[in-house]
Amino acid sequence: MSVSGGRGTRGRGAARARGAALVLLACLPGLAAVAALGLCAAGVEHAVDRTRTTAAARPAAGHRAPRPPVVPRSAWLGDAARKQPPPRYDDSVHAVFVHHTDTPNDYDCADTPAVLRGVYQGQTGARDWDDIGYNFVVDRCGTIYEGRAGGIDRAVTGAHTQGFNHRTAGIAALGTFTAGVPVPKALTDAIAAVAAWKLGTTDTDPRGRVRLVSSNGLSRFAAGATATLPALAGHGDGYQTDCPGAALSARLPHIREVAARLQGRP
Repeated sequence: MSVSGGRGTRGRGAARARGAALVLLACLPGLAAVAALGLCAAGVEHAVDRTRTTAAARPAAGHRAPRPPVVPRSAWLGDAARKQPPPRYDDSVHAVFVHHTDTPNDYDCADTPAVLRGVYQGQTGARDWDDIGYNFVVDRCGTIYEGRAGGIDRAVTGAHTQGFNHRTAGIAALGTFTAGVPVPKALTDAIAAVAAWKLGTTDTDPRGRVRLVSSNGLSRFAAGATATLPALAGHGDGYQTDCPGAALSARLPHIREVAARLQGRP
C-alpha cells in the first residue's frame, strides 16, 4: 500500500509540474513562449526524424533476382595472372552492357578456360590493359565466368565500354555473333540471369532506360554529357562499334524480357 501511495504521489506531483509549466508559458511574452514551445516541439521532431531515418535505412525488397552460379577467375586464370593494380569500385550498378569477344565459335565448352586465358592475354598484353575488361563472360553452354578481378558481388569498375564503365557491368558472350550466326539459348539465358541479378541490386528494370554520364568523348557522347540508354544495352549503344554483333543484338529484347521475369516483374 505504501508503495502504491508513493507512485500516486509522484504522479500527482508530475501533473502539477506540467500544469505549472503551462501556466508559466502562458505568462511569458509571446516570443519567449514560442521559443519554449519550439524546444518542446524539437524534441518530438527529433524522435520522428530518428524513426524516419531508421525506416529509410531498411533496404526495400524491390525486384531482386538470385545470384547465378559463377566460376571464379582463379579456376580459369590460374598462374597466368599478371601483376596488376588494385580493383576500382563504384557505388552501385545501374546498367549492363552486352559484348561478344570476337573469338571463334567452334570451341568445346570444356576448353572455355583456355579460350578465356587467350582473351585475357590479348587484352593485358597487346592492348596493355591492367586486367580483362569484362566483369563476366558467358560461354555457349551457359556457364558464367568471373572476369575482371574485385569480387562478383561488388560494383567493380570495368573496362568494357568507352565512356560508360562507371556504375555498369560488362557481360561478354564468348564467340562472334555477327549476322546469321546462331545464338544459343543457354548463352542468352545466362546473360539474362547475370543482368537480372546485378540490376536487381538497384531495383532497375532490365526493360527500362537509365541516365548515365559519359566519362570521355571517345564514346558516342561528349565527356560530361548525360545519355539515356537501355538498362540492358549492347556495346554499340554507348560506343561506335558493331559489338555485340547483329545476331546477338537482335536477341537483346528477348534477354531483357527474360531478365525482367527473373526479377519477378510482370
